[in-house]
Amino acid sequence: MHKKISFFISVLIAPFVFSQIGGESTYQFLNLVSSPRQAALGGKIITIYDYDVSQPIFNPASINPEMDGQIALNYSSYLGGIGYGTASYAYTIDRRTKTIHGGVTYINYGNFEGYDENGISTGSFSGSETALSLGYAFNIPWSDIYLGSNLKFITSKLEQYSSFGMALDIGALYINDKIGFQAALSIRNLGTQISTYAGENEPLPLEIDFGMSQQLENVPIRWHLTIENIQTWNISKPNPARVITDLNGNQTDEKIGFFNNALRHLVLGAELFPDKGFNIRLGYNFRRAEELRILEQRNFSGLSFGVGLKMKKIRFSYSHARYSSAANTSFFGLNIDLN
Repeated sequence: MHKKISFFISVLIAPFVFSQIGGESTYQFLNLVSSPRQAALGGKIITIYDYDVSQPIFNPASINPEMDGQIALNYSSYLGGIGYGTASYAYTIDRRTKTIHGGVTYINYGNFEGYDENGISTGSFSGSETALSLGYAFNIPWSDIYLGSNLKFITSKLEQYSSFGMALDIGALYINDKIGFQAALSIRNLGTQISTYAGENEPLPLEIDFGMSQQLENVPIRWHLTIENIQTWNISKPNPARVITDLNGNQTDEKIGFFNNALRHLVLGAELFPDKGFNIRLGYNFRRAEELRILEQRNFSGLSFGVGLKMKKIRFSYSHARYSSAANTSFFGLNIDLN
């Protein structure tokens, strides 16, 4: 057991020497939210530990026997007409502790019109990407710590180019039932391309997140807090719309301070009546809010909300996320208990 723990710690520390953020790697769809519930809570919530069989796609340490026989189907008409969805299923092998999880993440970018360098039409083409994950988690004996991992097989086809890759997710989860507190660490997309699009090997979108949540004692609310992208300190990008031009025509880019950059790592969420048949979810993503905020206009970027409704063996979830005054997304989900 000591060897297992030492190996896990070594794997946790190694990725910190790398630094990646959106737009600098391939297979970016791997870091999209896995369910309407997660989207409603601001995205990237990694501390959920219950029946939600979609959660292990983001943090494999959350795999548990309560997910046995649960199947989840989620779909979103994403930005720009992109179709995006996930599917998950879990099965408990020995009916007590050993649960395995399977998940699929799929994104379809739609159809595009192609043109050559002379502006002559080359016909329409499409693009899509898929990731298949297989996961397992276990409890460290005589402790409140759970460890899990996902092995992912990734395929991508963009016009005439295709790629195949493999990745590993590693997660850790601490649960204190006495005070209703949970803390988690998730390291996703440790891997490589096996075959490339055009001979150039690109890095995968490594992301390391840390999260905490707690069920309040006398109030039916569970709060969630996630610190995202902790592998990279500076995740801020100046907004071109906020360039300052002086009387001489000289332009100065937006300056982002220490505190503003720190806030962009935070995601906050809250669930009202989390254990009931009907619950309400709210979230706020600071980075999304800052990057998409329009000067001198209130557009509520970064806000998200959703609801969950249980009817016998079926759970329905819906979320709505605000990106800008011109772009919002809705996410629909269905969780079915097959037992």
